Amino acid sequence: MLIGELSRRTGVNAHQLRYYEAQGLLEAERGANGYREYDEKAVLRVKQIRHLLGAGLSSEDIAYLLPCAVGETPELLGCPELLAAMRSRLQRLDDQMDRLAQSRDALADYIDAAERTAGESYPPFDDADQGLVPA
Repeated sequence: MLIGELSRRTGVNAHQLRYYEAQGLLEAERGANGYREYDEKAVLRVKQIRHLLGAGLSSEDIAYLLPCAVGETPELLGCPELLAAMRSRLQRLDDQMDRLAQSRDALADYIDAAERTAGESYPPFDDADQGLVPA
């Protein structure tokens, strides 16, 4: 099938399919006319890629995991290298979540402080000396 047909059957635009191919996630043969030609397995492969991307995995992670993928969702066979890669990605996500939680807490503290001083002008200054009137 040509790229347009693969795009129609998977709901993934042709630009993304070419990107998957460039990342080594998807393979295509070239016809005599130079067009990409995909076999039936490409539909399943694209669905697997989309599910793995949805799990927050990078294209590099996915390239590593795809040989262990079975089925559309996909189910991943539990080889040691695969488990180590997924644990590493999970740790990176946990670290990002910790940093986001710290940022969120700091921002909430700033908001609380600002709400407590909502009636005060900032920066505090003497209106008479500065010639300014608080808003």
